[in-house]
Amino acid sequence: MGQNGALGASSGAVVLGIDSSTQSTKVLAVDVETGAVLASGQARHTVSTGAGRETDPEVWWTALQDALSQTGEFAARAEAVSVGGQQHGLVVLDAQGAPVRPAMLWNDVRSAPQAAALVEKYGAEHWAQRFGSVPGASFTVTKWAWLAEHEPAAAAAAKAVRLPHDFLTERLSGAGVTDRGDASGTGWWRSDTESYDEGLLDSLGLPVGLLPKVLGPGETAGVVRDGLPLRAGALVAPGTGDNAAAALGLGLTPGRAALSLGTSGTVYAVSRQRPTDPSGVVAGFASADGGWLPLACTLNCTLAVDKVAALLGREREDVEPGGSVAFLPFLDGERTPNLPYASGLLSGLRHDTTAGQVLQGAYDGAVYALLGALEEVLAVDGGAPSDEPLLVIGGGSRGTAWLETVRRLSGRAVQVPEAGELVALGAAVQAAAALTGEAPAAIAARWNTTAGRVHEALPLDEGARARLAAAMPLAAAQR
Repeated sequence: MGQNGALGASSGAVVLGIDSSTQSTKVLAVDVETGAVLASGQARHTVSTGAGRETDPEVWWTALQDALSQTGEFAARAEAVSVGGQQHGLVVLDAQGAPVRPAMLWNDVRSAPQAAALVEKYGAEHWAQRFGSVPGASFTVTKWAWLAEHEPAAAAAAKAVRLPHDFLTERLSGAGVTDRGDASGTGWWRSDTESYDEGLLDSLGLPVGLLPKVLGPGETAGVVRDGLPLRAGALVAPGTGDNAAAALGLGLTPGRAALSLGTSGTVYAVSRQRPTDPSGVVAGFASADGGWLPLACTLNCTLAVDKVAALLGREREDVEPGGSVAFLPFLDGERTPNLPYASGLLSGLRHDTTAGQVLQGAYDGAVYALLGALEEVLAVDGGAPSDEPLLVIGGGSRGTAWLETVRRLSGRAVQVPEAGELVALGAAVQAAAALTGEAPAAIAARWNTTAGRVHEALPLDEGARARLAAAMPLAAAQR
């Protein structure tokens, strides 16, 4: 059942799911019928430090081959493969398909001035209505604008422009393609018409012919080329971005959201309606199965709380209940709510306040902001959440204090899937769908990918929520 199955042999069909993330490449070999993980591999990436965040795309290709080799016989047996990759990155290739320069990654924020200029030029409402999202520095369109301004020779040398997952899909199949899920994070793919905006591209000096063909969820990129460390002729699915892949892996249906507790916090759900949020809080991504994937994120999550724990000299689980603290741990500013100039704000201290209560306050503030983002995401489809438990994923989902805080501030039951590599598992779901013709949600249900412990709801902590709501205007006043 999903990743509950032990590593082992399989006589049935096998697919490969790939997660090419910022830091590493992971590969899962999965049994098509049961979803059992038969083998896995992983290889690290190198990322530059300093003003930019860059990686040579050849590093991804080498890491993929290394990770594939670790799956043993299954790489040679797999009948289909799919790549889930980090979103937004800018990959510029020459006529031979070699990188012109290192890829600019999603977390490279040098293009913030270009993002601001693009929003000012066209207006936030224009971006939201056409593209589903208001671009920030992570979006590919802003990175191309930065490149054209700062490295015009590299922009002029471009013969193909790709996203990270596109680069690997093309190396596997020889086809210059992408999918609507990842294309929706570029800032030049219109979600209202599901096509590239040629007028915008002309203004940016980017010929549309340099961009990959956008495949629909029922299409394939082609087949694996000869001479690679996996079965030649195996189907290559379109692939998608990491969040869209994780949504496939979870088999999300409208109204059921995933809340990810990582360095930053992320919430997303599939929706029937196309998102068009001019505030920029909700990114209106397309989903990999033909629908939509509204997504919102907060900047301050597990890393911020760990910093507070370190300042207090306590372990991250050393929280204590009670007290009157309201703590908004916006140590890096905040994205949701949109308070880029905010800093950490602590109020309600008294003589009997303990360090454990302060630490619990940091958890409360981080989760409160994330639940506010969740409300924005669910509002895309009218705000009615599923009756099923809230799915909680990411590194924080393994922490008792995080789970207790989510339950206490949401008043909802939560479920923590046992499956650990949801992006790679979602890519495997897509590969299996390409192979069998089944709907991805049906495959995820058969594989039981959300299997995991359900933690029952706790009474809603109205007092903590009220204190945090009262503190929010103080955070908004910071400049």
